[in-house]
Amino acid sequence: MDISDAQNAFAHYSDVASAQFNKMPGSAIILRYIRSSYQNDPIRSAVELFLFLFAVVYLARPSYSTKKGVKQGLRREEIDDLIEDWSPEPLVAPETEQEKAENEKRPVIVGPTGPKSRIQTAGGSRLVTNLASYNFYNFNANETLKEKAIATLRKYGVGPCGPPGFYGTQDCHIATEQEIARHLGTPACIVYAQAFSTISSVIPAFSKRGDIIVADKAINYAIRKGLQISRSTVFWYEHNDMNDLERVLLKVMRDQAKKPLTRRFIVSEGLFENVGDVVDLPKLIELKLRYKFRLILDETWSYGVLGATGRGVTEAQNVDSNEVDMLIGSLAGPINAGGGFCAGSPEVVEHQRIMAAAYTFSAALPAMLATTASETIKLLQNQPELGEKLQDNIDTMWSQFDPKNFPKQQWVVCRSAKQNPIMLYVLKEDLITKYNISVTDQELIMQEIVDEAVKKDVLVTRLKKMPPTLGASSREQEWQAQPALKICMTSGLTKKEVENTGTTIRRCIHAVMERRKFKSSASAVSSIFSRKAIIVSAKAEEPKTETSVQPAELKQEAVKSKGHWKGVRWATDV
Repeated sequence: MDISDAQNAFAHYSDVASAQFNKMPGSAIILRYIRSSYQNDPIRSAVELFLFLFAVVYLARPSYSTKKGVKQGLRREEIDDLIEDWSPEPLVAPETEQEKAENEKRPVIVGPTGPKSRIQTAGGSRLVTNLASYNFYNFNANETLKEKAIATLRKYGVGPCGPPGFYGTQDCHIATEQEIARHLGTPACIVYAQAFSTISSVIPAFSKRGDIIVADKAINYAIRKGLQISRSTVFWYEHNDMNDLERVLLKVMRDQAKKPLTRRFIVSEGLFENVGDVVDLPKLIELKLRYKFRLILDETWSYGVLGATGRGVTEAQNVDSNEVDMLIGSLAGPINAGGGFCAGSPEVVEHQRIMAAAYTFSAALPAMLATTASETIKLLQNQPELGEKLQDNIDTMWSQFDPKNFPKQQWVVCRSAKQNPIMLYVLKEDLITKYNISVTDQELIMQEIVDEAVKKDVLVTRLKKMPPTLGASSREQEWQAQPALKICMTSGLTKKEVENTGTTIRRCIHAVMERRKFKSSASAVSSIFSRKAIIVSAKAEEPKTETSVQPAELKQEAVKSKGHWKGVRWATDV
């Protein structure tokens, strides 16, 4: 083919392409635009052509490389070396020497629990006065409840063996939900199989990432787990301080004014597990209505305890239960059964049947626990003398630590509400400040008192710290409960027995404090946990006077041990 043939072929294909292009809709407009553009500005036409070709190439090119890179794998020897060097993280932290010694001495209850229980210790078996259980009304000895539980067991079996949504719900569960709703005066109620999982499932069922939660700093461990699971934005206010709560609510309202609308909740306990005092519910409801928040109230320790018929804080403070959006309570402890519940509107309850993890994925509550809870609630309503007897014993124990009655009782003070059967005794603030008693020392002192009381045939316990919530910020972990002696009162003891027990505990406290002479943990020669000599630096001498200066290492320890209670620092600067 010569040059003329090539020119003819090119002209032919150009004519064909031009004819086909002219058949396209809008081709005349494009040609007219190109002619006018070329005549006026040829350079512009060239630039536009370049950009058009660039766009075609860019869009036609794949977004990933079609050439597979060569992967260099590890040799067998390298893999074996990595496996040999790898050591897994332990599932739990190893026990400290204190924990090991405490576990070795921990008493074990042999047989049924009650006001008088038999325990097994390293020193043998003995009968003790049991003030370490939540058997407030001595329902463990109630024969009617036992007979009802046995009859239910024979009819329904041990457990439903299935979640409530999959054949796990039985008629006794529905009856228990209705009984609780009637007792509280709410439209509906839902029953969970585990008390701990109730509040930790209710919160994430309603509050998600991006939602706002304003919580009391002193809330218990189960609530903190619920806050963590929800991944919501959490703001904290000082414990039971309604003025500080209002400050936080105002700040949230200002910060969120121009942001998308989110769900907003206030979370508090009715009767605080770690402090022992009662929430100011009327003021709390006033603030939640004023600032348009929903209220989640955990009555784990107040339901069955506060109020004339055990309806909790709402009854004790004369508040309509329907003013609380979600009322959470426990059927264990005071109710003497098991599981938990959430009471509220029908919409709140039905939402949980689908969205609450502990309800959806856990086996339903055993039938005998459901019927026991129903019968216990009926007893509280029909026999108000149960609460009166318990309150009399609480008042008697209070009088045993009243400085007016016993002036030499100068070591501890009860910070629980006077209606609370769980009495938390902490070291007095002036003693902590005067002798710089660290948090660790306070824990040791309380454990010594517990062990001393066991020797005197009285079983009490102490308030223990829960492990810090994984993933929680240092701000969220800032508040720590003050170490306390925990005395759980029961109506199963006579007034004389309570007086004798109070005298014994008071003498045990005095003996421990006199023996320690307010030594710090670094300067103590021995401790109740290890019972072994602790070698310390010769510089760490015990304080001789009130103005003694601690060594630098003790100062650092005291600073690290700082915490809060009631929003106030209780370890002074050193």
